[in-house]
Amino acid sequence: MLRWIRQQLGFDPPHQSDTRTVYIANRFPQHGHYIPQRFADNRIISSKYTIWNFVPKNLFEQFRRIANFYFLIIFLVQLMIDTPTSPVTSGLPLFFVITVTAIKQGYEDWLRHKADNEVNGAPVFVVRSGSLVQTRSKNIRVGDIVRVAKDETFPADLVLLSSDRAEGTCHITTASLDGETNLKTHYAVPETAVCQSVSRLEALQAVVECQQPEADLYRFVGRITVTQQGEEIVRPLGPENLLLRGARLKNTKEIFGVAVYTGMESKMALNYKCKSQKRSAVEKSMNTFLIIYLGILLFEAILSTILKYAWQAEQKWDEPFYNQKTEQEKNSSKILKFISDFLAFLVLYNFIIPISLYVTVEMQKFLGSFFIGWDLDLYHEETDQKAQVNTSDLNEELGQVCGECCKSGVREINGKLVPEGMTEDSPDGSNREESLFLKAVSLCHTVQISYDQTDGFGDMPFSHANGFSPQMEYYASSPDEKALVEATKRYKLLHVLEFDANRRRMSVILQTPSGETVLFTKGAESAILPYAKSGEIDKTRLHVDEFALKGLRTLVVAWRRFSVDEYREVDRRLHEARTALQQREERLAEVFSFIERDLELLGATGVEDKLQEKVQETIEALRLAGIKVWVLTGDKHETAVSVSLSCGHFHRTMNILELVQQKSDNECAEQLRRLARRYKNTLPHLPPDHVIQHGLVVDGASLSLALREHEKLFMEVCKNCSAVLCCRMAPLQKAKVVRLLKTSLEKPITLAIGDGANDVSMIQEAHVGIGIMGKEGRQAVRNSDYAIARFKFLSKLLLVHGHFYYIRIATLVQYFFYKNVCFITPQFLYQFFCLFSQQTLYDSVYLTLYNICFTSLPILVYSLFEQLVHPHVLQSKPALYRDISKNSMLSFKTFLYWTLLGFCHAFVFFFGSYILMGEDTSLMGNGQMFGNWTFGTLVFTVMVITVTLKLALETHFWTWINHFVTWGSIAFYFVFSLFYGGIIWPFLHTQDMYFVFVQLLSSGSAWFAIIIIVIGCLFPDVIKKVFYRHLQPTNTQKSQGTAAGVGVRAAVVTLISQRTKKQGVHVANSNRRRMTSHQPPSQHYKVWGACSSRTTYHSSSSWTSQSKPT
Repeated sequence: MLRWIRQQLGFDPPHQSDTRTVYIANRFPQHGHYIPQRFADNRIISSKYTIWNFVPKNLFEQFRRIANFYFLIIFLVQLMIDTPTSPVTSGLPLFFVITVTAIKQGYEDWLRHKADNEVNGAPVFVVRSGSLVQTRSKNIRVGDIVRVAKDETFPADLVLLSSDRAEGTCHITTASLDGETNLKTHYAVPETAVCQSVSRLEALQAVVECQQPEADLYRFVGRITVTQQGEEIVRPLGPENLLLRGARLKNTKEIFGVAVYTGMESKMALNYKCKSQKRSAVEKSMNTFLIIYLGILLFEAILSTILKYAWQAEQKWDEPFYNQKTEQEKNSSKILKFISDFLAFLVLYNFIIPISLYVTVEMQKFLGSFFIGWDLDLYHEETDQKAQVNTSDLNEELGQVCGECCKSGVREINGKLVPEGMTEDSPDGSNREESLFLKAVSLCHTVQISYDQTDGFGDMPFSHANGFSPQMEYYASSPDEKALVEATKRYKLLHVLEFDANRRRMSVILQTPSGETVLFTKGAESAILPYAKSGEIDKTRLHVDEFALKGLRTLVVAWRRFSVDEYREVDRRLHEARTALQQREERLAEVFSFIERDLELLGATGVEDKLQEKVQETIEALRLAGIKVWVLTGDKHETAVSVSLSCGHFHRTMNILELVQQKSDNECAEQLRRLARRYKNTLPHLPPDHVIQHGLVVDGASLSLALREHEKLFMEVCKNCSAVLCCRMAPLQKAKVVRLLKTSLEKPITLAIGDGANDVSMIQEAHVGIGIMGKEGRQAVRNSDYAIARFKFLSKLLLVHGHFYYIRIATLVQYFFYKNVCFITPQFLYQFFCLFSQQTLYDSVYLTLYNICFTSLPILVYSLFEQLVHPHVLQSKPALYRDISKNSMLSFKTFLYWTLLGFCHAFVFFFGSYILMGEDTSLMGNGQMFGNWTFGTLVFTVMVITVTLKLALETHFWTWINHFVTWGSIAFYFVFSLFYGGIIWPFLHTQDMYFVFVQLLSSGSAWFAIIIIVIGCLFPDVIKKVFYRHLQPTNTQKSQGTAAGVGVRAAVVTLISQRTKKQGVHVANSNRRRMTSHQPPSQHYKVWGACSSRTTYHSSSSWTSQSKPT
C-alpha cells in the first residue's frame, strides 16, 4: 500500500543499476544474500487524473491561463471589497468556462480510465506451480512465463522462450506500435526453443540480464544464461528476441515468453511521452491582443479613479446633503480608499477582457477538425484511408504556410526488378558472377514468408523460399527487398549483420550446400565500393550513375568467401559483441567493419521509384500559392535531381546552382560566394519582363560545412532560389534545415511532410508536421499533426481547409474583442454622468449572460461554416492563398480597425440613446418617466441587435444553422428579458428590472430609437464594403463573383440532369460504358485520376468505379 501511494505521488525511487536481472519463473537463488529488484506492476495508466487529484490538478492547469487567472482575481476582489457589481457577474462566467472545460477533460480522462481497465483486466495465462493459470493482465510480474496464442496481443514485453515450431520462431505484426503491417520474425535461443511444454518450462533454469527500460522500440541489449547439466550457456539477446507489448502474434499457434518489462516500464508505455507543444500564430496574436486590452482596462480604471477624486475636490460633490459620510469613512486612509476605488473600477470594466474567448476557440478547433476527416476529397479509396487530425490546435496554421514547405516521401516503390542490372556487354564467361549476383540479391534480405497453415515449416526460416505455393505470401520491411527476392536454394543462414543508417549496408553469412561459408552484402554505392578490392568497380560505378539519372533506387551487391579459420574468428567476435551488456552497439560496429572488407563486387540493381499521382500539379499549386518548396531526401545527387525534374520541383529552364562535394570550410565558403555572384551577374543582363529562376542543389556533407560558419551566406543564396534540393540528408540534418528556416529573418511558417521514420524529427521540428500514409511504416503518421494518404491531398488541405480555418478563427478573435468593446465602453461613458460613483449601467444578469448566451452561438456557428470563397475557386486559383499569408487578417492594422469600430459603435449606442431621452424622459404616452435601468436596457438592446447583425454582414456562406442562431439569438434575448422582467422571482434578493423591459417595448419612441441607432451603426459599414468592393476589390472579392458563377452553373447542371433522368435518357451511361470497354489501360487511369481530383459528389463514386480497368 505504501509503495502504491509513493507511485501515485511520483516518489518511487529510480533504478540504482544500469541493468536488471530477471530470474525466469521467479526462481531466485537460494544461497547468498540476494536482494530482489523492485519492478513496476503490469498496470497501464494512460489517464491523466485520479478521483483524488482531478479537482486540484485540473483547476491548477486551467488557472495557468492568463484570462482565467485574471477573472479569478476579479472575483476575489468583488468578494473582499464593496464593488458596484455582484460577484456573480464575474463568478458565474468563470464558473461556466471552468466547468465546461473540466467536464470535457474529465470525460476524455474517463474514457482513458475505461480503456485502461479493459486492458489491465484482460485474461492471460501464466505458468505457475507447474501448470497454466489464468489471471488478469495487471497481475503479471517480471519473471513470469506467459503463454500467448495466435492473434492475441502481448500483455508485456516478453523475451521469446519457445513456440510451437521446432526452431523457436514466430511471426508478429507491430502495426499498433509503429504502423508497419508487414510480418516480422522473432527467434528464441536454441536452448529454450525446445521447451515447448509447461513441464519443461517449469524445469528450465535460466537468467535474463538486460538493460533498464528505454523508449526505443528497435533497441534491446541483453543476454540469457541457461544452466544445463551444471553448465552455463550464454546467448545474446537483441530486438529480434523481444516481443513488445501491443504487438500481435500471427501465423503461430502459441508462444511462451518471460516478462522482462511490465506496465509503465514497457516500451509501448514509455512512448506515451507528450510531444513539444506547438503554438499557432493566431494564438500568439490573441495573447498580444489580450495584453493590449488589459492595458486599456488599466487605463480606464486609473482615469476613472483620478477623475472621481478631481470631481470630489468640490465640497458639494464630495459630500452632498443626500449622501453624508459616516465617521468611519471620514477617518479611513486616503491611500486605501484610492486603491479600493481603483479596484472597484477594475471590476466595473473587467468584461472588456473576453473570458469566453478561450472556450469558444477550443470548441471551434475541436469541432472544426472533424471536417478534415469527413472530406471525401481527402479519402483514398484504394487503401481505404481518410485524413487524420492528431492536433486540432494548429488548424488555422494550415493557412499560414507562406514561407517554406519542407517535404520528403512523394514516391512509392513500383515493386519490379529493373533489367538494367545485367548489361549486354557482359562476357560470355560471366555465368558464375551472374549466378552469385542473383544469389546475393535473393539471400541478403529480411523477407518473411506467411503460410495459411501454421504447421509444416522446415528446419530453417528460409527452407521454403524455393517453393511458390499458392498458400505462400511474402512480407518485407522494405519494398526493395520484396521486389528483389525471386528465387533461392537451400542455404543455411548463420548470421545477419543488420542494416543501420551509419553503415548504410546489410549482410548475411551463409553456409552453401557444398559447405562453404560466404558473406553477401548490399547497400549504397558509397558504402560498398570503398570496401571492394576486385570486380568491375569502374563499370559498376558508371551503371549506378546511369541508374540514378533515370531516377532509380540503386543498390550495390558484393560478396566474400571465408576460410574455416576466418569464419571461426568471425563467429567468436560476433558472439562476444552480441553478448556484451555495455557498449554493445560500438563493439558490433567494430566487428561489422572487420567482416565487411576485402569484398568482391558482383553488380548493382535499380528499382523503379515511381512518383505518386498529381505530384507535379500539387507542387506547382504550392508555388503559385507563394510557398517555397524545399526537397529534403536521402537519395544520391543524380537520383534526387532526376526526381526533382520529373515532379516539377525543378524546371528544365531553371538555372541549377550546386553546392556539392565540398571538403573544407574555406572551399564551401568560396563556392557560396561564387553562387551569390553568379546570381547577381545575371540580373543586369535580363530584360525587364524576363525572370530566370534558380534552383539550388546541396548535399548533406556540404550542408554541414555551410551551417557551421557560413549560415548567413547560405541563407542568402537560398533566398534567391525558387527551389532548393538537399540530397544525402541524415534525419537530424532535415530537422536542422527546418530549424534554420524557422529562425531566419522572415520567420516563415514551415510545414514538413514525409512518410518514413527518417522524417519524424523534421515533422516534429516544423510548425506544422504532416505524415503520409506510405509504404515505409507509420512512424511519420504517428508523430505528425495531420496525416493524409497521398501527397496530392496536400493542395486541398492547405489551399481550402487552411484558408477556411484561418479566415474563421481570425474573424472569431477580432469579433470577440469588438463586441466586448461595444459592451463595456458605454459603462465607461456612463461614469461621466454619474460623478464616477461606480454605478453600473447594466443589470447583473445582463452582465453575466452577454458573452455566455446572447452573443455566443452566432460567432461559433460562423467559425465552423463560413466560406469566403467557393472551394473550387480556391483550388483553381492558388494565388488566393497569398491574400491571407503572414497573418494578414490578424495584423495590427486590422486589429486597430475592429477596436476603433467597437468604440465608434459604443459611442453611437450610448449617445444615441442619451440624445433620444435628453432632459425629457417621459417617452410613454401617459407621461410616465423612464429611469436609469430603462436607459441601460435600451443601450443593451441596441448593442445585442447591432453586434449580431454586424456578424451577419460579415457572413458570406449562409446555411439554415446560421439563420437559426442569428435570428434565434435576438429572439431569445427578447423572450428572456420579457420573462426575467415580467415575473417576480422569489429566489432573487432584489429585482431592479421588474417590468422595465415590458415598459421599454411599449414605447413607440424606444422602438424608433432602436431602429435608427442600429441603422446608424451598420449603414457606414455597408457603404464601406460597397465602396471598397467596387473601387479597390481584393483578389478574394474578385473571386467571389467567380464562385457565384460556379454555383449557378452547378445549379443548371443539376436541373438538366434531373430532367434527363425524368425523360429516361441513358445515352451518357452507354457512352461511358463504351468508353470504358475500348480505352487502353493507361487512358483508364488518366480518366480516373481526373475524376478523383474534383470535389467529391455522390455521383462521382459510380464514375470512378466504372473508369477503373478490370
